[in-house]
Amino acid sequence: MINNVTLTGRITKDLEKHQTNKGTSVVNFSLAVDRRFKDSKGNREADFIGIQVWGLTADLLCKYCGKGSLIGIEGRIQTRNYENNQGQRVYVTEVVAENITFLDSKKNNDQSQQGGYQSNGYQNDNYQQPFDSALPFDDSADDVPF
Repeated sequence: MINNVTLTGRITKDLEKHQTNKGTSVVNFSLAVDRRFKDSKGNREADFIGIQVWGLTADLLCKYCGKGSLIGIEGRIQTRNYENNQGQRVYVTEVVAENITFLDSKKNNDQSQQGGYQSNGYQNDNYQQPFDSALPFDDSADDVPF
């Protein structure tokens, strides 16, 4: 079976790194990825895709990238579910990044983007990530190979 995803897009919000109980870094964020086509008004649309990054890759991503940074991601699709505070079952589909390529620097991004991904016409401050990054992380995930 093949489960392989390749994406190029911009980070939509400032990155917040968390630690598991065993000290493994993890960061969840959304990536704005342009669609290949334009709408009837000639505007390019984007999809906002949930991304999860673990370990040293998460540390480096937080150190060198931020809101508006252009990155390339190779990874796999993962589905999971949890029960929220209202007792409802929430299902999440996200990309677990295994390789990340930095396509611009944080310094260049700060100077040229200033509004993050909004400089490309994206405005989606009300976007709710489809996962709760405040949830405690399962320590069994510490055996992630990257």
